Amino acid sequence: MPERTKPPFRADHVGSLLRAPALREARAKFDKGELARDALTPIEDAAIREAVKLQEDVGLKAATDGEFRRKEWHMDFLKQFANVKQVASSIKIKFHTHQGDTDVVPPGLAIVGKLGRPHGIFVDHFKFVKSVTRVTPKQTIPSPTILHFRGGRAAVDKTAYPDMAEFFADLARVYSEEIGDLAAAGCRYLQIDETNFAYLCDPALRAQVRTNIGEDPDQLPRTYSKLINDAIAKRPADMAVCVHICRGNNQSAWLAEGGYDPVAEVLFNEMKVDGYFLEYDTERAGNFAPLRFVPKNKMIVLGLVTTKLPQLESKDELKRRIDQAAKYVPLEQLALSPQCGFSSTIEGNKVTVQDEIAKLRLVVDVAREVWGSA
Repeated sequence: MPERTKPPFRADHVGSLLRAPALREARAKFDKGELARDALTPIEDAAIREAVKLQEDVGLKAATDGEFRRKEWHMDFLKQFANVKQVASSIKIKFHTHQGDTDVVPPGLAIVGKLGRPHGIFVDHFKFVKSVTRVTPKQTIPSPTILHFRGGRAAVDKTAYPDMAEFFADLARVYSEEIGDLAAAGCRYLQIDETNFAYLCDPALRAQVRTNIGEDPDQLPRTYSKLINDAIAKRPADMAVCVHICRGNNQSAWLAEGGYDPVAEVLFNEMKVDGYFLEYDTERAGNFAPLRFVPKNKMIVLGLVTTKLPQLESKDELKRRIDQAAKYVPLEQLALSPQCGFSSTIEGNKVTVQDEIAKLRLVVDVAREVWGSA
């Protein structure tokens, strides 16, 4: 099969990697005001160089910064927009682990005025990765849908946005500005990390959408697809944009459960992206039948390797599951990755760096055996 020269690649990964203890300690000091930004940055730089080397050494064709300049996958980005404030949340959610369930109150977000982007957010992060890698630099950003889903209409100032259509237009605009600057810096591989489509697959969370934010869970996928489409509309023709559909990833815990059936038609056909990273490591993701809605011009990256447990999957099992998916999507439209990042928060999942390397190598090895190249 021809080797892929455009992302997503046959062997890929979602983005975040385990932070070294020295980096975590430095970030903790920075958060306490005990370490200056100009002292933290070179520590981050050194750690990112090592992370990039790790990705190159295992044979990946794309490299991220491991999200090493972030404490969390989303808040470090979203709070940089003008008039976005972190607030206490009254919503309690249940994270699931292999040891049991835990009730968590996630941070809330409020829009207290007109949205703006006073400066580039992750643009310099991308520039650094581009300067230190010999493979394709990949940038990950949280989805714009999060700024609505965390509170709905009630979290958006009615004076600034009496009409929610104006809010969604402004939200798309500030994202478009960031994506435009990333493109100008040379970014040609962008990943949008999207949790809310996965939440809309979970019957319990769909019920909360109605009661907590007053939205119709059947309509939201269309609203959110349009928002993402508007945000990426001005991207260069040669920029590949993929969406990672995440069920939650916090220290090996997850939030949502349920197959992709409720959102599949809209997700695959109305969202104008190039590919999707889909979690398929456990039965909680459902079966591959929703992939029948995937059009011929889009890639599906099968997240068959878990980042939540240290146990290494077998090659035979991964190949068997790829074969199952290929009954719904042609093999040439498929690729392989871990199901999520290894460290969506600074604490990281309950795996070791050795586990992380073994799983990434497994992805590369299986891709080479199935498709002839990674």
